[in-house]
Amino acid sequence: LIFAVMRLTKPTLFTNIPVTCEERDLPGNLFNQLMKDDPSTVKGAETLMLGEMLTLPQNFGNIFLGETFSSYISVHNDSNQVVKDILVKADLQTSSQRLNLSASSAAVAELKPDCCIDDVIHHEVKEIGTHILVCAVSYTTQIGEKMYFRKFFKFQVLKPLDVKTKFYNAETDEVFLEAQIQNITTSPMFMEKVSLEPSMMYNVAELNTVDTAGESESTFGARTYLQPMDTRQYLYCLKPKQEFAEKAGVIKGVTVIGKLDIVWKTNLGERGRLQTSQLQRMAPGYGDVRLSLETIPDTVNLEEPFDITCKITNCSERTMDLVLEMCNTNSIHWCGVSGRQLGKLHPSSSLHLALTLLSSVQGLQSVSGLRLTDTFLKRTYEYDDIAQVCVVSSEVKQ
Repeated sequence: LIFAVMRLTKPTLFTNIPVTCEERDLPGNLFNQLMKDDPSTVKGAETLMLGEMLTLPQNFGNIFLGETFSSYISVHNDSNQVVKDILVKADLQTSSQRLNLSASSAAVAELKPDCCIDDVIHHEVKEIGTHILVCAVSYTTQIGEKMYFRKFFKFQVLKPLDVKTKFYNAETDEVFLEAQIQNITTSPMFMEKVSLEPSMMYNVAELNTVDTAGESESTFGARTYLQPMDTRQYLYCLKPKQEFAEKAGVIKGVTVIGKLDIVWKTNLGERGRLQTSQLQRMAPGYGDVRLSLETIPDTVNLEEPFDITCKITNCSERTMDLVLEMCNTNSIHWCGVSGRQLGKLHPSSSLHLALTLLSSVQGLQSVSGLRLTDTFLKRTYEYDDIAQVCVVSSEVKQ
């Protein structure tokens, strides 16, 4: 028996190297005429390197993580005898596991001379590094002798994309994710889909489109090709679901955000897909007491009172008895009674405060000067530069 293994890949477009010269040179118009007569060139664009014909694969080529490895296996009876009980087995050995890729585990009863057994195997590559295709054949000859042989085919699985992520934790419990995706192959990619599958506690909004005349259009254009070594940045906003947003302690400790799902196509439509592992962020440190702003005006009038709403959350595991103190600054003055009791605040619970301020200086002013004191532990928490407001003259605003 003769054993053959061939990788199945798509063909590539034929490329030629144009050779031209000026008419006053010695060859004259000979080179241009030869290119026009060449059947592999594009009529009317003979000087382009890319032709209209397809070239069959001449070697194994590259196989990238996330692509589907396909191979054709053929066992041919090259003798003049009938062999029996032919069993063909194909395994793929990786650094961590051994996979059986054979379509059928049943043995073929007999194989006549000049006949063959064909099989096509497929496998979505999910590991990088060295892979070994182990093909084994066992059969019985006419005289009852049992024969066995196998062949090994080694190939490397390369990494197609380089993915880097950055996180930004907003004060409103929103998380912004920036994903930088770089094409580290030698051919362009068509990015079919790049999406984020959030964890169970978040809803995600993609920030990679703009509304143009009522239609959503990608910020990367209609054809999202990624050239070799080019990098593209995708942005996502994750908001906690309503049932988890009210639990300050739960969202505070959440580090798992979700995973990226990337689908691309190369050459003549070969499809690849990658899913990252669960992306994790550094949990924000809120301390024992968290103060966040619910409402605040963007622009206020000079020397006129304006209102803000604060949210105070107990992020500790103990009950607090809080006292609010308001300290004036050079530009911002608090209107109200300082040193008032806010009462007891249980763990993971919140309370809202409506406060009034007044600014005596124009320009962009910072809201500062809030102090919270826990009477149980005699501990004071200071909050400065909470937000900024633009203070303008009342005449300018009118």
